[in-house]
Amino acid sequence: MTDHARTALELLRDSSQFKWYVIPLLLVVIYVYATEVERRNWNVLFAGLALWGMDLFNEIWNSLVFHGTGRAPVWGATGPTAYQILIGLNIEICFMFAIMGIAAAKMLPPKDTRILGLPNRPVLIALNSAAAVGVEVLLNKMGVLTWDWSWWHAGFPFLIWLVGYVPFFVACFFVYDLPTVRAKAIAVGAILGVDALAIAIFGTLGWL
Repeated sequence: MTDHARTALELLRDSSQFKWYVIPLLLVVIYVYATEVERRNWNVLFAGLALWGMDLFNEIWNSLVFHGTGRAPVWGATGPTAYQILIGLNIEICFMFAIMGIAAAKMLPPKDTRILGLPNRPVLIALNSAAAVGVEVLLNKMGVLTWDWSWWHAGFPFLIWLVGYVPFFVACFFVYDLPTVRAKAIAVGAILGVDALAIAIFGTLGWL
């Protein structure tokens, strides 16, 4: 087991790490979603949930990599936190991703708008993902987000971009563009349903 993994593991679901700032942060997330409900802005609401659900899916398989190898997760969260949910996910990261999808969806132009002559959705998926990778590189340099595998590092960010973020924004924009509220609810329900099932199974087995 790497030193980084051991540090993250020591934080895992340790309630003594709790900080009271979690409560106002939670209220900020609730307020963000409540605002979209109030406005009946279902495109943005479900797009935000889709991105958040995709992040949770990534965090689950990341934890399974650590359980399966016994060496390290693909990424680990080792910085100070109010609560470490999974080995690569703390409560602050969780809240951040809950809002990220809302922000990304609210900035979407109409689907037929083109950027430099290109369809805007693929361009914005690539740019948003690249910006997120840039933030991760900074967090890694600060030592609060750790990478211990040779194929997942700042010198070769393509995998971080492709696996770590592109699916988030693909799901976010796909759900945003679905034609009906029912279709959006079904898509988000499927994402969160897979997450819930995985947590129930692997959590019961003690693999998370």
